[in-house]
Amino acid sequence: MRLGIIVGLTERPEEALGKARDLDLPTCQLSCWRSDILTAEMAERVKAATKETGVEITSVWAGWSGPAVWDFYDGPLTLGLVPATYRAQRIRDLNKASDFARMLGVDSITTHVGFIPENPNDPTYREVIIALRDVARYCSNNGQVFCFETGQETPVTLVRAFDDIGLDNLGVNLDPANLIMYGKANPVDAMDILGPYIKGVHAKDGEYPTCGQRLGVEKPLGEGRVDFRALIKELKRHDYRGALTIEREISGSQQIKDIERAKKLLLPLL
Repeated sequence: MRLGIIVGLTERPEEALGKARDLDLPTCQLSCWRSDILTAEMAERVKAATKETGVEITSVWAGWSGPAVWDFYDGPLTLGLVPATYRAQRIRDLNKASDFARMLGVDSITTHVGFIPENPNDPTYREVIIALRDVARYCSNNGQVFCFETGQETPVTLVRAFDDIGLDNLGVNLDPANLIMYGKANPVDAMDILGPYIKGVHAKDGEYPTCGQRLGVEKPLGEGRVDFRALIKELKRHDYRGALTIEREISGSQQIKDIERAKKLLLPLL
């Protein structure tokens, strides 16, 4: 396993990849919420930046257009492919991200697909499965794995969705903090269900929710509820050899300090 970070794609990809290089991290996930910059010209600039920095892009983290509210009330109405109002456009957004990843030679895209209904008899569930199958098939045609970031559904709901989508290029980007912050699972226990599907991992920490409206609080790695020693042991048991991508959802100098601290905590466990 190798460490990395999430970097945001902007008009200056050299700076984005340079952030990973400056932290002496060999990998990154490249995140982008602006489909307008996912052009062939930008792909060439990103490829040049990877050569210059020596940083490998392990996945394109694909955002989508429209509103996004990260809570338990408006989240199901706004996030991912679940809200019918935004679904068609977001399928196009994800397909464009898949094309961009193909131009980069990256073999996976990752996203939050939304609050997949836990009840498979919910009419919305079937609609979402059809939409997810369309995106996954598009990714397959581009030679890619379509990765679902954990958090907004239980591990069982996620595996059920994989079974019902019925394609062989589906994977999990395990975010252990999200499983806790959304109150969906203990991430170490969730490995028994999700282990065979894991293609990427976020090294992030957090607390369980303390009310029914808001997510739990994200914390610096080592200060939340994720047992990284046990989690990495389970990843090794499942023969996971991909990246551990450090994520800290703040900005500025404190983010860099927290990433450097996370790196020191994780390296001895690898």
